[in-house]
This record gives sequence, structure tokens and C-alpha cells, in this order.
Amino acid sequence: MKFVGKVWKLLVGVKDALVLLFMLLFFAVLYGAMAGRPTVGAGEKGALLLDIAGPIVEQPTETSPTQALAGRAGPTQYRLRDVVAALHAAATDSRVQAVALDLDIFSGGGQTTLSDVGAALDSVKKAGKPVLAYATAYDDDSYFLAAHASEVWLSPMGGVLIAGPGGTGLYFKGLLDKLGVTANVYRVGTYKAAVEPFIRNDMSPEARQASQALAGSLWEDWQQQVARARPRAQVAAYAADTAARIAGAGGNMAKAAMAAGLVDHVGDREAFGARVAKITGARYGSVPGSFRTIDYDAWVEANPAGEDGGEIGIVTVAGDIVDGDAGLGTAGAETIVRALETGLRERNLKALVLRVDSPGGSALASERIRKAVLAAKARGLPVVVSMGSVAASGGYWVSTAGDRIFAEPSTITGSIGVFGIVPSFQGSLAKLGIGADGVQTTPLSGEPNVLRGPSPAANQLLQAGVEGTYRRFLTLVSDARKLPVARVDQIAQGRVWDGGTARQLGLVDSFGGLDDAIAEAARRAKLDPGKAKAVWLEKAPSLSDRLVMALVGEGDDRDDDARDSFTRIAAKPRLALLQALADADRLLGGAAIQARCLECRTVAAAPPRVARRGLAAWLIGLLG
Repeated sequence: MKFVGKVWKLLVGVKDALVLLFMLLFFAVLYGAMAGRPTVGAGEKGALLLDIAGPIVEQPTETSPTQALAGRAGPTQYRLRDVVAALHAAATDSRVQAVALDLDIFSGGGQTTLSDVGAALDSVKKAGKPVLAYATAYDDDSYFLAAHASEVWLSPMGGVLIAGPGGTGLYFKGLLDKLGVTANVYRVGTYKAAVEPFIRNDMSPEARQASQALAGSLWEDWQQQVARARPRAQVAAYAADTAARIAGAGGNMAKAAMAAGLVDHVGDREAFGARVAKITGARYGSVPGSFRTIDYDAWVEANPAGEDGGEIGIVTVAGDIVDGDAGLGTAGAETIVRALETGLRERNLKALVLRVDSPGGSALASERIRKAVLAAKARGLPVVVSMGSVAASGGYWVSTAGDRIFAEPSTITGSIGVFGIVPSFQGSLAKLGIGADGVQTTPLSGEPNVLRGPSPAANQLLQAGVEGTYRRFLTLVSDARKLPVARVDQIAQGRVWDGGTARQLGLVDSFGGLDDAIAEAARRAKLDPGKAKAVWLEKAPSLSDRLVMALVGEGDDRDDDARDSFTRIAAKPRLALLQALADADRLLGGAAIQARCLECRTVAAAPPRVARRGLAAWLIGLLG
């Protein structure tokens, strides 16, 4: 027994030593990760380098530690408020001598999102500091930002290709027929086109009319904003006949862009770097094109957006609205409600701003968020809504809780309609020679029956549920906007509107961005708008999440992203296909009753957020 006791003590000692060693390694790695983060020195000067290697979004999609460690973090997403705050700080800080905007593999953002960044770039120029943009090739989104630069540089082997809003979606009816799958659709709204991919092989005339009108409004707004930022650019003429312009330049795309006033300089990266170095000085004298830079991540950390002690709480509803909890980048109802309740409990908030950038989703989840905001409103807090690039369907549902709604002309909103889809497989089973049968104790036993198809009673019940939800949606809008229900029904019907038209219809109150909404909330709370500070109420990443991300970093598409003009523009249909498959998967597997706008993505393509699961995961795996 003494021998066993000694062995046991030895094993316990080894265990304790291993635990101690692990803890020492853990804290050493933690210290190294934190200490290795770049910082901005007190006397450091240079160009703030915005090397945007990914999309700009309202709220970046959360990456789990498991995904990060497995190397599936995905491309870096840049938070809009961080980019804007960094640029505003750069405008007033003497350490920033210029802003260098590298758009070589920038993958876009919503039109309203880019407008906010463009306005921030303008503030830098107004402060007397140059903004210099470079890309091998420019598309709609990257050129929109470049137009706000003091100097636009283009690679000699590059070009500018402006396509304008619009796109093609997938329609699955033919495929479903071949597979014997029946899409049982329940909807309300003449223009609720989200269900059309499952019941048609093409776009309905009503959906085409609405989508064409929306695309035309967004295109007009895009041109107007670019014209204001860069008056000498012949955007309309160039986009109307790009091929002829390039042919007239002897096939030289860079020369054609230069002749149309779209760019100021044609040169390689070394030439661009040398130009910036004339302003900031060279970083390494022996390296051609090097210039002194200020690291973006360090600058954002030193100049955070919002303040922890702010009196205006900002609740973000970004991405698809879903029931239950969800990571950042998806509007999980319970996650948002919990963050709001924590903010109300722990902070001295005087007002709320609801920042919405969502195409909608679950009607139940949308109502859950709206009710939580109304509960805060009942405590005497004024609520102001700020719409981002998209605030449609469920995104508009939650917006009805606001005292005042701000949007931009390029905001996509409306889509006040409801639908539900239940797939059934009676045709598939028949093709395979498989029967389905059973017993019932009530007319609703086993319903909706996905093996034999929903019964008439189930169909009636589901349609009644959709119609009841639609009536509730109309009532919410009627009460919030002080419009008769009949009038709301006329402008609803699932139709999508641009922000300008939505304002004329009374769906929004004023044009303005997030800063305007914060100022309005401050006034309603009897605070000084010039001194009121904002604080974001959202789930904070855990210590383990921060540690893992600090160790492995985020994904980067630099090695395989498109840089030349033709490859960049050819990549868009593939992204659209991935998004369409993910949307189909989300529709068929999501909430039974949904208030969602899919046509928002087709008309005004934003960076895709593809959820890889189910059937879509299999198809996407084949494509990717």
C-alpha cells in the first residue's frame, strides 16, 4: 500500500506540474498576444493606411473560436462605425498627414454604408489633408469610395468597370418539379417576391416593376453622389458605353478611364507609394514606394467609436432577424433583448437609437425586439431609429417602435408583407415508389404533413396565420406612422422602396445618418447634442474569444481575391449564386412565418453572408 501511495503522490505531482506549466504557457501567450498588438506612438506621423481587404458592414459576423482555430474565420469584415470614427479622428489629429486608401481587394458594402464612409473621407479633405486611393481595378463600390479621394490612382494594367445596381436571382420551380418537391406557399402582398423562386421560373411582372424602380432610384442616387464627390468624372457617359470608350482608347482600359476623368494618375504601386512618400516621408529609403504609415487597427483602438459612459444607447439590429440567440452579424432576438436589458440595468441611459441594417427574417423575433424597445420607451426613454443600407420587412417591423425614423435616399426599406413556406415531398416519394400513410385523432394530427402534403385544414390554418400577421404588421405601421390602415395597405403589399420614396410616402421622417439620429435622441432627452455621447449595447466577446482571435487573427482573401477588372466583375455572379443558395436554405429551414426581403439583395448587392448548412452547404461545397 505504501508503494501505491507513493505512485499516487507522484501522479498528483505530475498533474499539478502540468497544470502549472499550462497556466504559465497560457499567460505567456496571452501577454505575447496583447503586447504584440500594434500601438500608435505619441510622436508617430504618417498616412493612415486603410487597406480594406474585405467588406464594410454594420456589424461584422462573429467568428467562433472553433472556426478560428480551424482556419475558417473567413475574410476580414470592417465595422462601419470603426472606419468612420477612424477617419474623423484622422481629420483632427496632427499625426495623420494623409489617408492612403488601398481598394485593391475591397469587396464592397451597402450603398448607404459607403455613403457614410464617403462623408468621413470628405471630412479629412476639408481638414486640408489629402486622401489618395489606389486599386488595380475599380468596380461600383470601390470607385464610389475612390471618388471621394483627392487623387485616384489606377494600375496601368487595370480599369474601371461600372455595372450599376441590378442582378439575376435563381428560380427553383423547375428543379422542384423534377425532384417532386412541392413548395406550399402562404403569403400576403402583391409584391412579396421572396416566395417567387419556389413557385415560378422567372420574375413576375409585379416583382419586375418594383425591382426595376428600386434599381433605377439607387442608380440615380449613386451617380449623383459620385458627381458631387468628383464633378469631372464622366460616369454616366462612360457607364452607358464602356466598350466603345475602351475601344476608342485602343483597348487600353486605364487610358479610357483617364480620358473619362475617372482617375487622376495611372501608375504602379511603387509610383503610388512614392507619391504618398512625398507627403509623409519614406519609411525605408532602400525600398521603392515605401511610405510612413499609421496602422489602422492600432488607430481604431486608440480612437474607439462611442464611449463606455455614453448616455445614448445604440441597439444594433444587423443581418437576418432570427429567433433565440445568435452571434454578432445576425440579429438574434434574445441576444439583442438581453444586451438592451443589460444596458438599461447597468447604465445611466437617457435615450435609445435603434440602428437597423437588416432585410428582416422571423416575424416572431422581430416582434420580440420591438416589444423590448417599447418597454424601454415606456420607462421614459425617447427612441430614434437610424436605418442603414437595408431596413426592410422585419427590419421595418422593429423600426415602428421609434419616435422618429431617419433614413438615407439610398436606404432600402418597406417590403411590408408576410409569407411562409412549407416544403412537402409527396411527389418525391411517388417517384421513388414509396408510400406514406398513418392515422389521425384530430384534423391537425401530423400536420403540416410533409410526406403527403398539408391537408386543406392545415393550409387554411397556415394562410390564416400569415394573413393575421400581415394585419398586425399593417396595424403597427398605421399606429406608428399615423396613417390609415387602408393607406398602409396600399403602400405595403410587400413592395420595396428606396429611402427617398419612403419619405414621400410617410414611412420615414427625415434624411440623415447615425449622427443625426444620435443628435435627435439627445434633443428629445433634453441633452446637449454637441456633448451627448453614444454607447453601443451589444454582446461583448468573451476573454477566450478575444484570446483565440488575437492568436490566429482573422481570415484574409488576399491570395485568391480578384484584382483585375474582368475577374472582379466575373466573380459577382458566383457570389450571387452562393447567396441565392444560402437564401433558399434559410427560407426553407427558417421560421414558419417570415417578414423577409430577398429582392433587396438582388437589386442592390451587398457583401454576401453565406450560411453554410444543409442542402445549401452541399451545393456551395461543390461550387467552392
